[in-house]
Amino acid sequence: MDFTKLVPFLLVFHLLNPTVVLPSSLSSSNGLPEIPKRFLDFAKRKELADWMVGIRRKIHENPELGYEEFETSKLIRSELDKLGIPYNYPVSVTGVVGFVGTGKPPFVAIRADMDALPIQEEVNWEHKSKIPGKMHACGHDAHVSMVLGAAKILKEQVEELKGTVVLVFQPAEEGGGGAKKMLDAGVLDEVDAIFGLHVWHENPIGTVASKPGPLLAGSGKFNAVISGRGGHAALPQHSIDPILAASNVIVSLQHLVSREADPLDSQVVTVAKFQGGNALNVIPDSVTIGGTFRAFSKASLIQLKQRIEAVIQGQAAVQRCNATVDFHYKQIPHYPPTVNNKDLHEHFRNVAAVMLGNDKVKDMKPLMGSEDFAFYQEAIPGYFFFLGMQDESSPKLSSVHSPNFIINEDVLPYGAALHASLAATHLLKAELKLPSTEGNLHEEL
Repeated sequence: MDFTKLVPFLLVFHLLNPTVVLPSSLSSSNGLPEIPKRFLDFAKRKELADWMVGIRRKIHENPELGYEEFETSKLIRSELDKLGIPYNYPVSVTGVVGFVGTGKPPFVAIRADMDALPIQEEVNWEHKSKIPGKMHACGHDAHVSMVLGAAKILKEQVEELKGTVVLVFQPAEEGGGGAKKMLDAGVLDEVDAIFGLHVWHENPIGTVASKPGPLLAGSGKFNAVISGRGGHAALPQHSIDPILAASNVIVSLQHLVSREADPLDSQVVTVAKFQGGNALNVIPDSVTIGGTFRAFSKASLIQLKQRIEAVIQGQAAVQRCNATVDFHYKQIPHYPPTVNNKDLHEHFRNVAAVMLGNDKVKDMKPLMGSEDFAFYQEAIPGYFFFLGMQDESSPKLSSVHSPNFIINEDVLPYGAALHASLAATHLLKAELKLPSTEGNLHEEL
C-alpha cells in the first residue's frame, strides 16, 4: 500500500479522531511501564477475553487454506466495522489491512496469519473443524483473535497512541508466501517496524521466548524427476534403473551438509518424497523425489540450491539417467531466514519484562523451522517471538502441525496485550525522534 496516496484519507481520519494529549504520567519516565501492565489487565477482562475466544472458535470451525481465507477475512472485516476501525480490502487476494490511531506517522505494524492446514482434525470437541481435511493446526486462528484483541485494546485506549498502528491480516503463511505478496502490495510502505508472534506448545503460559539476530531458518523446496528406461525386474541389463540412481542421489545429498557445509553454520537437506513404480517386478521409467533445504543465511541457501541441482543431475548421469530439478520458486518463493532486529529485541524485552516479569522472558536457541514473516524483516526492522501456552498443571500439548493440536485459550489475552503494548510503546518512543510534519500535512490539506 502506498501511504502517500492515502494522505487525504488519513487526514480526514485524524480530524475525526483527534489526538488526545497524554496524561503527564505517561509522558514521564515512570509512565511508560504502566502501559503493558494496564493493557494486560484490560485484555484479561472477561468481556474481552470471551470475545476473543468466540472469534477464535468461529475461525477454528471453518478453516481455510492459503489464499482461500474469504470467510475468515469476512469475519475480520465485520469485527473491524463494529470497532469503527477503517481498513483496506482485498489485499493480496484475501488480506485485510486496518488502521488504529491518529492516521499520521509514525506507523508501526502488528501481523496475524490467517490460513489453515490440509490436516484432518482428530480432537473431539464442540468446536471441531467442520471442513473435512482442513484444520487450524498451527494456531493461526488464535493469532487472528489476538490481533483483533489488540485492535480493541488500542481503540479503547486511543489516547495512548502517538501515531498509527497498522493491523496486517495476512493470507497463506503455510508455504504460500503470503507475506511476500503483502509486501509487494505496499502494506509496509512508510511503516517503521513490525511485530509478529507464534503460539508455542512447549513453553509455559505467561512466558515469551526469542532472541536477537537469526531466529528461524530460511527454507526452500525442490522436486526432481529422474528418468531412465523401464523394463522387467528379472532383466535389469535391458533397463536403466532410475530407482538405483535416485537412491544414490539421496545418499549424496546428505554429504552437502556433512562434508561441504561449515559445521558451525547449521544447515539441513531432507528428502521427504520418493515415488516410483507400482509393481514388484517392473523397473519404472522414472522416479520423483522431493524435499526441503534450510539454512540461517541467504548465502548458504543459495549455495545449497546450486549444489542440490548439481548433485541430482550429476549422480543421475553416473547411472545413465537424466534428471530435471524444479525449485518451484515462481509458485512458492524461498523463505529467507527470520532475523530479529537488535534494537527491537531490547524494546521487546523491556515491554515483556514489565508485563510478565523478568523471569518470564526467555532467551531461546534458533530453530530450523521457517516463517514468511522474514520477508517483512528484509524490508523493515521486524521482531518475531514465541508465546508459551502450556498449562503446567494440564496434560502436555501436542505439537503444531499435529491433528491433535490444541490451543490453550487462556493465552489469548497475553498475545493481545503484548501486540498492543509493543505497538503503543514503540510509537511513544518513535515520537521523540520524529521531526514535525505539520507544515507538509497542512499544505496537503
